[in-house]
Amino acid sequence: MIENWDFEKPVIELERKIEELRRFSAEKEVDLSAEINNLEKKLKNLKKGIYSNLSPWQTIQIARHPKRPTTMDYINLIMKDFLLLCGDRLFGEDRAIIAGLATLDDKKIVLIGHQKGKDTKENIARSFGCANPEGYRKAIRLMRLGERFGLPIVCLIDTPGAYPGIGAEERGQALAIAENIRDMFCIRAPIVVVVIGEGGSGGALGIGVGDKVLTMEYAYYSVISPEGCAAILWKDAAAKKEAAKVLKLTAPDLLNLGIIDEIIQEPEGGAHRNYEITAKNLKESILKGLKELTSMDINTLLKLRYDKFRKMGVFKE
Repeated sequence: MIENWDFEKPVIELERKIEELRRFSAEKEVDLSAEINNLEKKLKNLKKGIYSNLSPWQTIQIARHPKRPTTMDYINLIMKDFLLLCGDRLFGEDRAIIAGLATLDDKKIVLIGHQKGKDTKENIARSFGCANPEGYRKAIRLMRLGERFGLPIVCLIDTPGAYPGIGAEERGQALAIAENIRDMFCIRAPIVVVVIGEGGSGGALGIGVGDKVLTMEYAYYSVISPEGCAAILWKDAAAKKEAAKVLKLTAPDLLNLGIIDEIIQEPEGGAHRNYEITAKNLKESILKGLKELTSMDINTLLKLRYDKFRKMGVFKE
């Protein structure tokens, strides 16, 4: 059990009990269908009560679930003919960002996404989805490739933040992210961005400027992690739950604030509970966004992209 996942314990225990009854029924050839049906109804009501009233911190825990589908999972489930393209032509390859060409239905796209690992070894190899400067430079290289060949661009965000190591700073981490944000406003191709898990700080924004910005139901998108915010403002990382609340980082908050355009529904309990349904919902939302964007004049698209981000926030002159 992951820390701070106490809210899921009743669900997991009831699911385990139902599975045990099914196994006992099959092994002993005893009809327990009535008992199983009653427990399944109880489980359905329990899930509805828990997952419709999640706190921001609980939402973050779901977004960080180790079994949550990654960019590579979505590539395998909803895309065809994926061609992996590597390197930034300046330093090297960054495995924290996957990039390449793919087909979504009959539409050819450029696909860019953060990639976390499925186990500790892979997470270390992929820096837990925290990209280095070469990852962001690879991403913008692929975006320019899409622009050159008239291909729409899809970016999947899932990172706690950009890689914070000394080497990354020496190779220009801040500059790479800043240049990506600047240049994405000028890419003459439709861009759909989806936050599929964690959307942390500049690490997310480095591939986060788009004509459509969508967020999975239990994903989050924030200028800083709750732990980082708590350490700075409260001088105590234990205040992370309060920080998560005030940061307004959940999908409903982001939609109300005009930061995102749409929330993509997940299965009850999170995307990790049913990859196929989640991938289907993601595919439908991306295709809907691309259909709308590809029908627009490119100059109009660029103006709307610029205006979309300029109007965010409240400021005084």
